[in-house]
Amino acid sequence: MSTIANVFILLVALLHLYFLVLEMFLWTRPLGLKVFGQSREKAEQSKVLAANQGLYNGFLAAGLVWAVVTVQPPVALFFLGCVVVAGIYGAMTVNRRIFFVQALPALAAIAAILL
Repeated sequence: MSTIANVFILLVALLHLYFLVLEMFLWTRPLGLKVFGQSREKAEQSKVLAANQGLYNGFLAAGLVWAVVTVQPPVALFFLGCVVVAGIYGAMTVNRRIFFVQALPALAAIAAILL
């Protein structure tokens, strides 16, 4: 994979590590409340679900780092595809902004791999 593809892949991985931290550790804190636009009460009620979601984001990040370290484009494409699907689903069901924050960077990484 090219250096630019690796940079894009690692940026997507870093985003997902950030999502992990937000969802697992900051969900009920001021930053998490602000980012997700939730009340403290709603965040408290959903914190276990958010932590589970954060864990999955960590798995995506781990898969992307693994793909870069082992130089395996098919593995990178698989995990980036998962990110794109999650981003599209999130945009359709939660907030359109998710497409731009999650799916678009993954699509850019996919393009960098394929070019």
